[in-house]
Amino acid sequence: MIKEIRYLIFILIICLFLFLISRYYFSDANKKNSYRSLKNIDEKINTYAEKLPVLEDDTKNIIEYVEQSNNKKKKFNFWKLLETNE
Repeated sequence: MIKEIRYLIFILIICLFLFLISRYYFSDANKKNSYRSLKNIDEKINTYAEKLPVLEDDTKNIIEYVEQSNNKKKKFNFWKLLETNE
């Protein structure tokens, strides 16, 4: 008899816990708070982005083209390269 009462109390506690959690999760106050926190995060990102320094572009004319006078290309065979360890 005591076992059944204990199981009944456990089931009631679990059901009460699930009911209270779902009631809070779906409440308007929780939705409002979560929306406000998301809005605050967006505002913090925007203020931080405004403070970021803009770096000067120093990548102009850094590519040097080399003309190849030797147009002969050596043909490689993949399996021969593995065998000779070149």
